[in-house]
Amino acid sequence: MAALFWLVDQLIGIYIWVLIAAAVFSMLTSFGVLDTRSRLVWTVGDFLYRITEPALRPIRRFLPNLGGIDISPVILILLLQALRIFISTTLVRLVFY
Repeated sequence: MAALFWLVDQLIGIYIWVLIAAAVFSMLTSFGVLDTRSRLVWTVGDFLYRITEPALRPIRRFLPNLGGIDISPVILILLLQALRIFISTTLVRLVFY
């Protein structure tokens, strides 16, 4: 059981890093640092979009329009961190009680 909790925790941690990478990638493309006409850059951007968009879309529906500022990755990261804390406390309760 502990191995399953550890695996879920690690997967959540990896997904948080993917969210951070997608946010940085989005900023770099919007400022013109990365050229999306390059096949490699487009492929990486498409991968990050396909991985993160299903989780970010429901959050974006509930957020008000902030004038081009997207805080949905921050909210999702906070929710995922809360889930990690819940998993770790559940594991501690299962092991020690």
